[in-house]
Amino acid sequence: MAEMEKDMEQKPEETAQEVPDTEENGDTQTADDIDSADAAEPSGSQEALQAEDAAETQPEKKGFFGKKKKDKKDPKDQQIEDLTDRVKRQMAEFDNFRKRTEKEKAGMFEMGAKSVVEKILPVVDNFERGLAAVPEDQKGSPLAEGMEKIYKQFLTVLEELEVKPIEAVGKEFDPNLHNAVMHIEDEESGDNVVVEEFQKGYTYRDAVVRHSMVKVAN
Repeated sequence: MAEMEKDMEQKPEETAQEVPDTEENGDTQTADDIDSADAAEPSGSQEALQAEDAAETQPEKKGFFGKKKKDKKDPKDQQIEDLTDRVKRQMAEFDNFRKRTEKEKAGMFEMGAKSVVEKILPVVDNFERGLAAVPEDQKGSPLAEGMEKIYKQFLTVLEELEVKPIEAVGKEFDPNLHNAVMHIEDEESGDNVVVEEFQKGYTYRDAVVRHSMVKVAN
């Protein structure tokens, strides 16, 4: 019995030592106070924080070169752009075709007109030879006057067709306009100057139809 009494006296001291001291700097906090503090925090702020964390952690969609991917176009918009581009290309091709065709037509017309002029020039040459062969006493005759009128009419038509004779006598020799068939030594005439014309040359729209056949002084 005496031993049991001793044990009873020692137990209260041990239990008193095992209880932890929850007081610090004069403040005490119980489990009920912690639960009430957690319950007082609003739930909306927690949801906002969670949404911000999710937005920060979610990676941006980027392409191969680190750029943001563009949103895909509507198939209808893409089809409209393709059709518009195709129409523009076809209009440009048609404009080029029209210009090329007009240029070819102009070239063919000039080529045909030049061919016709070349065939008419010998007739003009014969009129000039015929008028030069008329004797002085017959120049006032009806025949001579009729030939003169026809010759002038030929020259008027050629002029309207933009066919012009090339000036030769007294001009400096130009290989682009003249064809030298004879050279003479002439001190009175200048060097490389045309002194005589054997056959008249003509141009059509600044293009040479026939070169002048001339004699050139050295």
